[in-house]
Parts: sequence; C-alpha cells; structure tokens
Amino acid sequence: MIRWKNYPRSVLAVLLAIHMLAHIDRNMLLGFSPQITKDLALSNAQYGLLVGAVWVLSYGVMAVFMGTLADRTSRTRVMAVGMLIWSVCTAASGAAQNFEQMVAARFLVATGEAALVPAAVSLLTELFGAERRSTAVGVFFMGIPLGVGFSFLLAGTLGATQGWRGTFYLLGLIGVVIAACLLLFKDRRDAHEASPCGAPFVQQVRSTLDAIRITPAVLWTIIGFAVVNVAFAGLSFVQLWLVRERGFDAAAIARQIGLLQIVFGVLGAAVGGVLGDRVGNRMRGGHANVIVAMILLCSPLMVAYRFAQPGSTLFYIGMCASFFLPLALYGPALAVMHASTAPQMRSTVTGIAMLLVNIFAIAVGSAAVGAISDRLNAAGSSHALTTALLGTDLLVIVSAGVFLLVAAKVRATNPSPAGEHIAPQWQRSQ
Repeated sequence: MIRWKNYPRSVLAVLLAIHMLAHIDRNMLLGFSPQITKDLALSNAQYGLLVGAVWVLSYGVMAVFMGTLADRTSRTRVMAVGMLIWSVCTAASGAAQNFEQMVAARFLVATGEAALVPAAVSLLTELFGAERRSTAVGVFFMGIPLGVGFSFLLAGTLGATQGWRGTFYLLGLIGVVIAACLLLFKDRRDAHEASPCGAPFVQQVRSTLDAIRITPAVLWTIIGFAVVNVAFAGLSFVQLWLVRERGFDAAAIARQIGLLQIVFGVLGAAVGGVLGDRVGNRMRGGHANVIVAMILLCSPLMVAYRFAQPGSTLFYIGMCASFFLPLALYGPALAVMHASTAPQMRSTVTGIAMLLVNIFAIAVGSAAVGAISDRLNAAGSSHALTTALLGTDLLVIVSAGVFLLVAAKVRATNPSPAGEHIAPQWQRSQ
C-alpha cells in the first residue's frame, strides 16, 4: 500500500482541490443568483434562507458530528462518503423546480460538505509541524476563494451554454468520480499518539466543550472568528447588490467577481498563513495579534467600498480587501485553536468552530441581510442592500476590537500551548 502520509505536500494539494470543488458546488447559487432567483421566483428573504439558514441547519450540526466521527475513525473515509453525498445532491439541485425542492437539495449538499473541513484540518495538523501549520491550513483554505471565484467564472462562461441546471449536473458527476478515488486511501493514526482516537459522540462533545471553556485563548478566538465570518454573509449578496444598486451587468460583474475573488482570496489565505507562522510565532499574543492587525488594516477599505463611485480605484480596492480579509484569518485562527487542543479533539474543535460560523455568520447574517433589505425596499429605499451590507462590515470591525484583542491578550499572558498535554475528561475518568 502507498504510504501516502509520507508525502504531506501531495496530500495538501489533493485536499486543496477537493476543498475548491466543495466551494464551487456550494457557491454556484451565488454565481447564478440572478438566474435562479428569477426562475424559481425567490424573494430576497428566501434567497437569504437558501444561502444561510437552510445551509446551517444541516452543515453546522453535522460539522460537529462529522468532527467527532473523524476523531474516532478514518478521516479519509469520512471525507469520501461526505463528498459522495454532496455531489449527488449538487446534481439534484439542478433539477429543483421550486423553493422547497431547492431547500431539500441544498440541505443535503451541506450535510455532505460538513465532513470535509474537520477531517482535513485535523489531518493537516498531524502532517505538518507547528512551524508550518498555519501556512498549510492557509493553503487548504485557498479552496474557498478558488471555489467562490470559479463558481462565478463558470456562471459567466459555462453557464451561457449549459445553463445553471446543466452546470449543476456536470459538477455532481465530477464529485462522484473523485469521491470513489478517495475511498482507496486508508487513514491510520500515528502510533506515537498516546490516545489517537476520540470518545463516542456525546462524551467527545462534552469533553471538547470543557477543554474550550478552560482555555480562554481558544474560546475567544472561536467567538471572534465566528463574528469575522459575517463578511461571508455580505459576499452572498455582493452580485445582487452590484447589479441592482450599482448598475453592473450580471454576467460581466460575475466574471470580475470571480477573477478578483480568486486572486485576492488566494492571496489572503497565503499571506495570512505565512504571517501566522513567521510573525505570529515570534510576537506576544501570537497568531491572534496577526488577525487583529489584518482586520484593522482592511476594514476601513471595506466600509469605503460601500460609498465609493462604482468603477473607481477606491471601489475596486475596497472590493479586493473584502475578498482578501476573511480568507487571511483561517490559517492563524485555526493554528491558535489547534495549538492548545489535544490531538484527539482537533476535528471536534474545528467542527464546533464551523457550527458557530455557520449559525451566527452565515445563517443569521444572511437571513438578516435579506430580511432587512426586503423591509427597506418595501419602505421605498433605493439603497436597501447597501445599508444592510454596511452592517456586516461594522461587525467585522467589532470582532477585532473586542473578541480577538482579548484572545491576543490571553495568549500574551499564557503563551504555552498546554492543551496538547491535557487528557480529555472521558480519559481521566477511566
């Protein structure tokens, strides 16, 4: 059998490709938002529910369950089965004829995709040492901007010939083939780990929550990380905003968003990961201070973007900053969480973080943007989406000023990652 764990860079490249495909499948709703909302007669609120609450009801909860499963069993098998589920249901999304059918299909897409991040990040943490961990995780999360970017590019190119339904069918087929190949790779835990596997679901969740509670750096980082991701709620509406309130052509702006998301999202993931390893490991407060610095640098540009003249230099600088910032935070934020977490809890911790991100940032954020903009539209506002999206930008700034500064202060006071040496409660009781 191929000892694939001896090739960590190749593993990282494969996981990056899978992560990219996951976000293409997830974000095709954004790339085709004008067409899908028209064909299915969706309101802003219904669209907000589709990209927000519907996704979270499945992804958020299942991320925790899949995280505990990945801590106990084969991470590659967990990822493969999840990929098979989301790919079949991506194809089913293309057959949806109304809001209810699309809800059912996207709910199950989210169920499958919930398996990927907790298992993959845990695997990368095992394969890469602490001095390269933030960079490796940052590279993995390049899959988000690449996926989002290519979803818009596909909508603006392939969508013109295949339509949004045909594009969904094709993506589903590609995912099924890759999932079948992934099943061939077996995941055996490292023999040097004293307790390589986690506990059954309820015990594992309880033990992990206890570990988070007694580790303030992890707790505040998770909270701040969740709030920062409200920026993705704004991204869900960016094309609708640019078309409806800034006068851009839907197909043309889809291609621009795709290209800029790829370039600056990838740049953000790379810069954030590298800075986390090269700067965060040397400064008081560590990776958390790197996160705060990047938020304070980018947030004013993101706010200015909402008011700048469409097509102006400031407009595009702000747009690029909005694509750069969220991805720049993943590498250092997850490095903070995993540095102070026992190896057999890392997938579960990641799952809990993804649950909070999806509940408070994606679901509540997207639903709020949709509902607020619908109400402002009904009141006669011509800048309803601008007002709602400005609120998401301000929440990103608040996360830096409150939660992540606290995390940085805690790390400066107690920099040692002692969590790796603390046995979980379920083990201590045996």
